[in-house]
Amino acid sequence: MAAPEAQPAKRPTYGNWRRPQSSGLGSLGLGTTLILFGGLILVVFATLVSLMLAVVLVLLLGLVLAPMVVKDRHGRTVLTRIGGNLAWRQSVSSGSNLYRSGPLGRTGHGTCTLPGLAAGSELTEAQDAYGRPFAMLTYPTTGHYVAVLTCEADGAGLVDNEQVDQWVAHWGQWLAGLGSEPGIVGASVTVETAPDTGIRLAQEVRSNLAEDAPDLAKAMYADVLKDYPAGSARISTRIALTYSGAARAGHPRRDAGDMAVLIGNRLPGLSSTLAMTGAGPARPMTAVELAEAVRVAYDPTVAPLIEEASHNGGSGLTWADAGPVGADESKTAYSHDGSYSVTWCMADAPRGAVQSSVFTGLVSPSDDIARKRVTILYRPHDPASATRVVQSDKAQAQFRAAQQKREKARDTAALRAATQTEEEEASGAGVVRFSLLVTATVTSREDLPRAEAAMDNLSGPARIALRKVTSAQASAFAAALPIGLVLPHHLTLPSTVRDYL
Repeated sequence: MAAPEAQPAKRPTYGNWRRPQSSGLGSLGLGTTLILFGGLILVVFATLVSLMLAVVLVLLLGLVLAPMVVKDRHGRTVLTRIGGNLAWRQSVSSGSNLYRSGPLGRTGHGTCTLPGLAAGSELTEAQDAYGRPFAMLTYPTTGHYVAVLTCEADGAGLVDNEQVDQWVAHWGQWLAGLGSEPGIVGASVTVETAPDTGIRLAQEVRSNLAEDAPDLAKAMYADVLKDYPAGSARISTRIALTYSGAARAGHPRRDAGDMAVLIGNRLPGLSSTLAMTGAGPARPMTAVELAEAVRVAYDPTVAPLIEEASHNGGSGLTWADAGPVGADESKTAYSHDGSYSVTWCMADAPRGAVQSSVFTGLVSPSDDIARKRVTILYRPHDPASATRVVQSDKAQAQFRAAQQKREKARDTAALRAATQTEEEEASGAGVVRFSLLVTATVTSREDLPRAEAAMDNLSGPARIALRKVTSAQASAFAAALPIGLVLPHHLTLPSTVRDYL
């Protein structure tokens, strides 16, 4: 009697991502719907006075609503694009798209501070509950405080699928736990790939090579140091945690000293639980390490010098010198210290169900891109607001489905997804807003077309729709760095107002 063949275990899939929506008529937001109803009421009253006046009001109402309703393939309205173009023209006319620092620059004291959104940031160093030093970034304009963890990710090579699935499950639990973190407003995960300089390998070999070693062994190690670094890449993983010092229920407003104590007490637990997610050993970055990482991002050519200095006692780089000497922002690119970068943002999450390896190609090194950063931005909801979000989302899905005279598959799928989300949240799952930024940096302007073509090829297998950031390349570049910028808190128009349009 033949034994039955064992069926392979089915790999779990992931999905059910939903874009936040406000209640409105059809595909309109709440604010647009209120403008429509208010305009129709005016038209009705105008008909009592003059039919011609009513026709003029209808035309004006159409002109007002058209920019809010018409969208491109990335979901951006005409009003959004017009606002972006006007802000860009104002930036160019005022010269704020150009940045010059250093002894001959416009910044004070001849320093090279960071430009743009991070210009007012301050970097200090404190100690966590384990006595480890950690860098704490302060943004006075928003009252945010940031700590950065660096990880040595294990990677999925030669790892069983069951182990990878367990890592993903623990990562989901870690993100859900952020919703209960006191004062946290955002988190980001940055995976950076760059060519390996070979300095670490050389230091390791030379420190372990005996002086009386045979000539053959010395020759072999010399060949290793010459050939092995060629074509290899260094992958760095950093997690930035952003806390708010604003007053909360039962807690007064906190200053930098209070936040250093709070963050220092939270970091040991957060870093230890990361080990179960496949992130490997996690530790806080020091002030010098964070300044070095940002400096290399703005000027990749100094990476070998900083790495060699770190192995010889430290570079001593300060936050005042971590920024670029010069930077020029164009509408679709960003030039900084002789390098050129382009940043894309996520226009739409992967549709349907995907496996855990969907982003493998996107975060892997590319021969056409000198330095690449893939940053996932998270904004966790606390348990109370998460319940309100999923219940509101389900109510909106039911409302939109009920508006249709004929049942549509898209509305039915949206209602089914909203119901599943509500059930998962009720069973303990967390609710997190997320987005994604990808920055490709090259050392020559002529290499930009190849880098853009490479990103087009990488985004397809990742099943993610990427849109090149226009009129805000400098801000997007800074947001993709591991410095904890929470973009909605830096907008001129509050995000709550934007969500309703």
